[in-house]
Amino acid sequence: MRALRGVRGRVPLPVRRLLVHELRAGASLGRWALRRPPHGVAGGELAPGYTGPQTAMMYGPACVAPVETVALSVLIPWPAVHRVVLVLDVYGVLPVLAMHADCVTRPHVVRRDGSLRIRYGALFDLVVPAEAVASVRVDRRYPQGRLVTLSGDGVLDLIVGSRTTVTLELTRPLAFTRPLGSRAEARTIRFHADDPRTLVAALRQPAPP
Repeated sequence: MRALRGVRGRVPLPVRRLLVHELRAGASLGRWALRRPPHGVAGGELAPGYTGPQTAMMYGPACVAPVETVALSVLIPWPAVHRVVLVLDVYGVLPVLAMHADCVTRPHVVRRDGSLRIRYGALFDLVVPAEAVASVRVDRRYPQGRLVTLSGDGVLDLIVGSRTTVTLELTRPLAFTRPLGSRAEARTIRFHADDPRTLVAALRQPAPP
């Protein structure tokens, strides 16, 4: 425990969070390959995916890397160069696949109590209690910005593939943690779901007693 506290004292929070994310993404790659159930989803809960807009971007490098390796093995006759290129290609593809697997295995979750868990892999995780939901609607937008973008009036955009499809109005400001560890509050949350109508319909259903 003392050693762990020492590490926390010496390593900045953003670096620690990135390292944890890399470890979780690696574990998610194994979960995805083994076709294990999604993380954090109980029986009877809805688990909307959100990877649709980014799937092509994720698989692109995975398809290009083998072609590049084969082409260079034909053009360059030195085996040592082939091995270096192969290592670089694997090193470049695995993190991309791990991030995609992290998102696939950590979907959004509409819970039985009416709450909503909004996620982007292990980078973003926010639970919205049922009583904090004022309204929810399908709302297709194409905002500009990073994955997590917060406007001055408290509108949080969780952007996937340059789009959001659901707008969630809150009854009160809700605190959330950014990917690198800083804290902020949102009054409105806009995020992406591949099937926004099903998610919205599930949230509008009254929670069971």
